Amino acid sequence: MPAPTLIPPPLSLYVHIPWCVRKCPYCDFNSHGQKGALPVDAYVDALIADLEQDLPLVWGRTVHSVFFGGGTPSLFPPEAIGRILDAAAARLRFAPNAEVTLETNPGTAEHGRFDGYRAAGVNRLSFGIQSFDDGCLARLGRIHDAAQAEQAVRLAQAAGFDNINLDLMYALPGQDVAMAERDLARALALEPAHISHYQLTLEPNTLFFAKPPPGIPEDDAAWAMQERCQAQLAAHGYAQYETSAYARDGRQCAHNLNYWRYGDYLGIGAGAHGKLSTGSDGRILRRWKQKHPAAYLRDAATDARIGGDEAVAPAARPFEYMLNALRLVEGFDLGDFEVRTGLSREAIAAPLAKAVVAGYIRQDGARVVPTEHGRRFANDAMTLFL
Repeated sequence: MPAPTLIPPPLSLYVHIPWCVRKCPYCDFNSHGQKGALPVDAYVDALIADLEQDLPLVWGRTVHSVFFGGGTPSLFPPEAIGRILDAAAARLRFAPNAEVTLETNPGTAEHGRFDGYRAAGVNRLSFGIQSFDDGCLARLGRIHDAAQAEQAVRLAQAAGFDNINLDLMYALPGQDVAMAERDLARALALEPAHISHYQLTLEPNTLFFAKPPPGIPEDDAAWAMQERCQAQLAAHGYAQYETSAYARDGRQCAHNLNYWRYGDYLGIGAGAHGKLSTGSDGRILRRWKQKHPAAYLRDAATDARIGGDEAVAPAARPFEYMLNALRLVEGFDLGDFEVRTGLSREAIAAPLAKAVVAGYIRQDGARVVPTEHGRRFANDAMTLFL
């Protein structure tokens, strides 16, 4: 039987804005504390030049979602965000009603600009709240307090945003189960469309990894927080659709769903990563950009902006696909695996069988769905596909 044809999946655009007011001690993203005035105009010019250089990789394709990540993208004024979106729409075909998300943090200077972001084309906001407990926020190195967080969300709602995500972390230093539930209750009271609820992890190359803070809850306590908060979310109408993502009906994040379904994304900006499939030659390309903002600004109009290119070998595609798909509550279809990897379903038949025996997944014909056990021990399940 011939190998399946790789069909380019939906395409998203990721825009990285690397500056923030202050680097958080748990953050391993490519973010840099603000020192002086930001080079807003120069960086927007660089993003547009970067996009133009990458256009041959995506000619004729439709962009279904845009995500401004960082850093704190909302440190850039609405006019700058609008110029980026206008430049992208002039060079790429945007789907009608494409989701356009802007990450924002409470406690920074952008409040009062929310109507400007709406006018610029942003239709979804993602707030990095992390906690509504002032003590936890201080231990996390956040620059806002709980009152500022609530005020920022209400200002955005008053400006007409009804598609809002709140990021919340649990298993924070000094936190117990009751504190985690109180955090979530305050988030729910704001009635966001979406909540990202995830455990604090100590990532390499962070201050917390080098010097872990005291009072981080043990694994059993963290699991109790997750279970209790999941029940609280379900009781308030937020359905879990991914390991750390909960949404009201129809408000799942389209951009992140595209990642988890092994979709394509073009990444522009300092340190931005992209993944692009080509139907003609069956390649899957991963490309990332220069990480440091100064180097990126200098080289954005040239090939030197590229930090690296890597073709995803067929042997690596099963693990890459499963690393994403097994995060989804809905699971995946074996036919989707074939058209998005260019591989036969036989390439994962043996590890799938092992995952069924281990209780990590259920398989009903071509449908593969992770079990609750599999979602809890997702890393163990994924290693079967290495």
